[in-house]
Amino acid sequence: MKTYTLFLLSILIPSLGFGQIDKKATKETKNLYNNLKAIQKQGVMFGHQDGLAYGLNPDGTRWIGQEGRSDVKTVSGEYPAVLGWDLGKIEFDSIRNLDKVPFANMKHYIEQTYDRGGVNTISWHLNNPVDPKKTSWDKADSTIKYIFNNNEYLKRYEGWLDNIADFIKSLKGSKGELIPVIFRPFHEHTGSWFWWGAGHCTPEEYKRMWRFTIDYLIKKKNVHNILIGYSTDRFNTKEHYLERYPGNDYVDIIGFDLYHRDAPASNEKFRKDFRRMITTLEEIATENNKLCAVTEMGLEQITEADWWSNIVLPAVQDTKLSYFLVWRNGYDRHYYAPYEGQKSASDFLKMIQSGKVLLEKGANKKHLYRQK
Repeated sequence: MKTYTLFLLSILIPSLGFGQIDKKATKETKNLYNNLKAIQKQGVMFGHQDGLAYGLNPDGTRWIGQEGRSDVKTVSGEYPAVLGWDLGKIEFDSIRNLDKVPFANMKHYIEQTYDRGGVNTISWHLNNPVDPKKTSWDKADSTIKYIFNNNEYLKRYEGWLDNIADFIKSLKGSKGELIPVIFRPFHEHTGSWFWWGAGHCTPEEYKRMWRFTIDYLIKKKNVHNILIGYSTDRFNTKEHYLERYPGNDYVDIIGFDLYHRDAPASNEKFRKDFRRMITTLEEIATENNKLCAVTEMGLEQITEADWWSNIVLPAVQDTKLSYFLVWRNGYDRHYYAPYEGQKSASDFLKMIQSGKVLLEKGANKKHLYRQK
């Protein structure tokens, strides 16, 4: 009986594991996945979009491309643990992305972040493959349906994926190893501001586009240094969140994007919604054996001086979240991380000093790319 019980456990336990979708993933990519699972509830990592590429000076003017600089580092003494990047415009062989970050610089920043033990995540604001002159924000209906019904459109999209694959496979560490990145396509799809959004395609069309994309990158282009991130915008229920979910074989990390608007009048509502969505996300992650993160968030201009300690920290601390990422510091009216002299800078430090939120040094101590 004891032998039989052990045999049953040997069958069942692997099925309960955090199975990574790419069984051919590189060693470092597997290690990142497994270690993110292992450190759950040991602190949530803080991320910043384009955090090494540009930012703001104390007077609100911009700095661009200054080696080693980061607004978060200026405020805290450390780089963010997670850096976000976007590959929009790579489909056109452009030398710069949609936010004018040179792809050569982006590659350098990704390598630096990896060498320091941090994590890189990549989104893709791609143009419309049916009409390439139109951006991600094109609201034409049935784009995905047209792509799969027209070989010209499909071949064009495959060419764009070739560029994505070439870039991701060009990312290498100091020993020549491929650098793992989180790839997060077709985000905020519960909204309708992108051509892949809920108002412009059916759930099945969205799933088909997702599965085709991931299969093409991993199986055809042999991109084995990616973890796949699925992220909605605001959602109401578990069923709403999963309506367009492509399946556990196509996702490694689940998340959502949520921005705080109209503060302070909306503070209490945002606090409740944020906490509710995190709780639901954790439940879904547990049920489906996935990692989870708040893939984008923020309060533009951080108008609440105690926003970090009063609203963000209570929601994210002691959760299963791997990270939360705030959006970019684009210019003086469009920024989401504190910079030197910004009114919330001291409160940001208060959040970090709680020990519940990790910057780069905290991430580095976790040795995310080593086998344990």
